[in-house]
Amino acid sequence: MASADQLINAFTTLLVTIDPPGLAPIFLGLTSGMSRGQRKQVALRGSVIAFIILAVFALFGASVLGVLGISIGAFRIAGGLLLFWIAFEMVFEKRQDRKEKTSEVAITKDHIQNIAVFPLALPLIAGPGAISATILLAGSLPTSVERAQLLIVIAGNLLLMLVALLIADRLDRLLGVTGRAILTRLLGVILAALAAQFVVDGVKAAMAVS
Repeated sequence: MASADQLINAFTTLLVTIDPPGLAPIFLGLTSGMSRGQRKQVALRGSVIAFIILAVFALFGASVLGVLGISIGAFRIAGGLLLFWIAFEMVFEKRQDRKEKTSEVAITKDHIQNIAVFPLALPLIAGPGAISATILLAGSLPTSVERAQLLIVIAGNLLLMLVALLIADRLDRLLGVTGRAILTRLLGVILAALAAQFVVDGVKAAMAVS
């Protein structure tokens, strides 16, 4: 059984990397011209697909690393550095610009009916940061019971993501430009601290330091 601290850490890490408030305005842009019912279908399908992607990495990501000969300590260091870069982008408003460019490319290259898969589920929801975080968390929760708890944490995060997408128009009006900027920077600082902890844990594991 995972401790309450482990579960809270896992929930916070995934929540910050998935970033529901930050995706809400991008979702509105992606689904421009759709009815409320169509938006609901896109949001539901995208969230379910993202859950499947993250669940697969939670269950089998560590095994894949083992086959490749990558230790969990090394991956914690690499994943922590990647999450730190995402945190840097969030604090300095680079990540939102990149997400918006991704959505614009997708609209021009893919039919609007497929946006639930690309770019909503992948890479906007289940992006490199969320996938890396999931594998890192799975490495610290090795038992079957703990993995089941991690799946529940992932499901809880994506349920919040779904709610944020369904109320995206109201959430965007409520936060406004200033509110989104403040929230994004705050989450970025939290993610930076979590990323630093992943690196520290990775160095300890790699050097066999207790």
